[in-house]
Amino acid sequence: METGAYVGTELQLFARALRWKQYYRSLFSEYLRGDVLEVGAGLGGTAEVLCDGSQRSWLCLEPDQQMVNEIKQKVRNQTLPRCCDARAGITADIDSACRFDCILYIDVLEHISDHQSELAKVVTHLRPGGTLVIMSPAHQYLYTPFDKAIGHFRRYSAEDLATLVPKQLQQVSMRYLDCAGFFASLANRLLLKQSMPTESQILFWDRVLIPFSTVADRILSYRFGKSVLGIWKKTGA
Repeated sequence: METGAYVGTELQLFARALRWKQYYRSLFSEYLRGDVLEVGAGLGGTAEVLCDGSQRSWLCLEPDQQMVNEIKQKVRNQTLPRCCDARAGITADIDSACRFDCILYIDVLEHISDHQSELAKVVTHLRPGGTLVIMSPAHQYLYTPFDKAIGHFRRYSAEDLATLVPKQLQQVSMRYLDCAGFFASLANRLLLKQSMPTESQILFWDRVLIPFSTVADRILSYRFGKSVLGIWKKTGA
């Protein structure tokens, strides 16, 4: 992920997937405290759901300047809390002295070619006791024309993420999410081969499949799904 215009066109479509965002928020909301860094914040749609204003600060880091301008406008019109700020750039642009209590990669790491160097660098900005949260598309065999169209280099297994994250972080949890969406993704991979979902497909997934997944994922102990969510804590002084 480099500074510049974002190649994808899906952000406005997925901004309507509010049940999905509320679902994954429920799984790590306890870590959204203090100073938060959201890497690849897009149009601010994820921050709208995750940031409740109780945080000391919430930095939306986004390579696309136009999207940064839209986030800043959302802060001005109070769609986003006042603790939010937006900055154009990537993690390499962050001042070396900056520290955060929580760093988020929500459907972002798969856009970064050198993901290992990215994580090695970003953990230096995490305070002791701070939390790294990564959610990404799961299973490389589900890679579709849609992934390619929006700039995904890869999808991840739980083992991939566990190996990738620097060893000084202790894993708190690792879950697969959205077991129902897995079959929708598989159908696209094998049959539809779409480079972009339609609005009606997104709404059906969010309104019908996600409520089913929120129950079924728990029954399946989060062992199966189209997304993978990992949480790590930085130990030591």
